[in-house]
Amino acid sequence: MAIGAIFRLSRAGFVMAREGVFSIVDLPDLPAGPKFALKLVRLLERRSVRRKTKEGRLSDAFNRLGPSYVKLGQFLATRADVVGDEVARELSALQDKLPEFPQDQARRQVEEQLGRPVEEIFVEFGEPVAAASIAQVHPATIRTRDGELKKVAVKVLRPKVESRFKRDLDGFYFVARLIERIHAPSRRLRPVATVDTLARSVELEMDFRLEAAALSEMAENIREDEGFRVPAVDWTRTAKRVLTLDWIEGTKLNNLEKLKDDGHDLVKLGETVIQSFLRHAVRDGFFHADMHQGNLFVDPDGTIVAVDFGIMGRLSRAERRFLAEILYGFITRNYRRVAEVHFEAGYVPDDQDVEVFAQALRAIGEPIQGHDASEISMARLLTQLLEVTELFNMHTQTQLIMLQKTMVVVEGVARTLNPHLDMWKTSEPVVRTWIEQNLGPAARLQDVASGLSAMGRIAADLPIFADRLGRLSSDLEGMAQRGLRFDAQTAEAIGRAEARHSRSGRIALWVIAALIAIAVLS
Repeated sequence: MAIGAIFRLSRAGFVMAREGVFSIVDLPDLPAGPKFALKLVRLLERRSVRRKTKEGRLSDAFNRLGPSYVKLGQFLATRADVVGDEVARELSALQDKLPEFPQDQARRQVEEQLGRPVEEIFVEFGEPVAAASIAQVHPATIRTRDGELKKVAVKVLRPKVESRFKRDLDGFYFVARLIERIHAPSRRLRPVATVDTLARSVELEMDFRLEAAALSEMAENIREDEGFRVPAVDWTRTAKRVLTLDWIEGTKLNNLEKLKDDGHDLVKLGETVIQSFLRHAVRDGFFHADMHQGNLFVDPDGTIVAVDFGIMGRLSRAERRFLAEILYGFITRNYRRVAEVHFEAGYVPDDQDVEVFAQALRAIGEPIQGHDASEISMARLLTQLLEVTELFNMHTQTQLIMLQKTMVVVEGVARTLNPHLDMWKTSEPVVRTWIEQNLGPAARLQDVASGLSAMGRIAADLPIFADRLGRLSSDLEGMAQRGLRFDAQTAEAIGRAEARHSRSGRIALWVIAALIAIAVLS
């Protein structure tokens, strides 16, 4: 497994070098050895790539490497703490556009998943209109129960994409483990846990039943909201690898000229984008985590319609309350309270000094005081908060990274529609309600009620706990008298595993040495 991962990673490195990706890297503090190696690698790049933008080089390289690397790039765009702000910005522009797969393969996938011929399921099933790393979308027509024809969008998973992801993830894990082993400071950023998160995200994204469920949950959450909606799911034509939705007749949010020609109010659309996202995140604790312009349409009546719910973010009630207090503390310049909230939430280790941390927060908060609200970026504030993590040995909070990344994207979308957008004024109605609900008397009463309910459940389970504790005590007493013993099969299995890992480790080292020798000699 290690040998295969090494060769696949070597190929990936070669493709990136040819596409000029390493020319994007600018590391003035890099030691002399690695800096020289980087210069050698840059000699492999094609001349034509020098005319491309940084974003274009990344898109071409990752799309050539396939779906796994496209998703890796998009995921790393959410981890500015790992790759740096500049690279994260460039990765956020990564275009998820891959070649379409043949129509007959899509039809076969639909028939296998839905258990009937395509002609029985759809009146018409058209050629693909969009192809991305995970799936492609086909326009189709169905006949409703009333006998009327209705246009729908059918999302079909790419053939063999699951096995491709699994193979490439082995390589990502190999690199992550290697980094943790040889570079101790990086362990705080948890590279292996980062790949775990990517793997889990992709696994969920490739099950379209879960995307359908996310759409359904979002629809329930926003049923009373104005100006924002999601397409309805056709559950009878949806399976693990096929998703059928209402067809959206609208204009993408990145087509500003068409929106203006159609008479839409761009300022109002910008406000709707920001307020809708905040409602989803802080009111519901469930938000679209890939809310860029390509996933947002505008109906003829001015309603924003979101699509592609494969990546979602969640915040628990406690996390939303902590975030409310953090935001409120910055607004009121109560940096000591903001620091205390970080410690209470477990974001900062107990061995750090709360007063020093409050001082660091003051350095972030004071520059925004006294400025016009339109000059202040909430996304920048969140980014600066994350920048102090290394100084205070804070471990990565994946759910907050997702929130921060989505806020940056959403703010960028809103400012594209209205460059003079006043973030604080636009956010104030939603944030005020959030603070009242999470910090007011009603919230305190709700906390007390939740605590009493939890105590009641514990009291009801006390007999079960007592029985388990008695059995555990008996088992421990038996171990103390007889000792802890392995049976013969367990000992033999451990021996085989150790031998296997030792052999694979030696082979991997020899392969790495050979590759280095080849690189030097060539």
